Amino acid sequence: MNTHTEKNQSTALIIDDEPQIRRLLRVTLEDRGFRVFDAANGQDGIVQAAQCRPDIVLLDLGLPDMDGVAVLKRLREWSRVPVLILSVRDREDDKVAALDAGADDYVTKPFGTAELVARLRVALRHNQPSAELAVFQTGDLEVDLSSRIVKLRGQEVRLTATEYALLRLLVRHAGKVLTHRQILQEIWGPNQVEQTHYLRVYIAHLREKLESDPAQPELIITEPAIGYRLVEKIMSAEQ
Repeated sequence: MNTHTEKNQSTALIIDDEPQIRRLLRVTLEDRGFRVFDAANGQDGIVQAAQCRPDIVLLDLGLPDMDGVAVLKRLREWSRVPVLILSVRDREDDKVAALDAGADDYVTKPFGTAELVARLRVALRHNQPSAELAVFQTGDLEVDLSSRIVKLRGQEVRLTATEYALLRLLVRHAGKVLTHRQILQEIWGPNQVEQTHYLRVYIAHLREKLESDPAQPELIITEPAIGYRLVEKIMSAEQ
């Protein structure tokens, strides 16, 4: 294995107090070309994040010296690095708290390494400069963000201003779970963050216009009691 650092090599920081998890993640990520740093507690993790400036952070919530959400909030004071939460906690309020604090994704332990790496790469990809994304495509949906044109199977779809703003937000964070609060604050403003019925109505409108079967959505996915996620589908020759 190549051990020297390459200019284009992505760097990952693991903050987890379980030696076995750190070892598993190190092997998994190094096998995929990452340069890996790790820390066994929150304070050391914050220091290492400042020193090595990682491209992504994998953060456990149950750390011995401080809660992982507190670590996340400290990181968000000065860094927009993608943060993937890894935790045995699977309660909805824990997930919402982490996502609202600025986490990019939340994976519960035990996890499959293939899924973890896939989510990690999505988080990395969406940390690239947004100017690179002019036309977004997933499955049969195409969104031209510069001309504000939405097409489904090549046919233009008419959206209201609010529907388009909601879709654009989901596109900008494709593959990432957005909480109800995050979406409401962005689209309707900070005074409307409790008005989840607004969101349900407009999500239903989007699904009616964009989904093959709005009752069984495959594009705009509900994360129960948490929020919504826009699925990224890879186009294949069979499609």
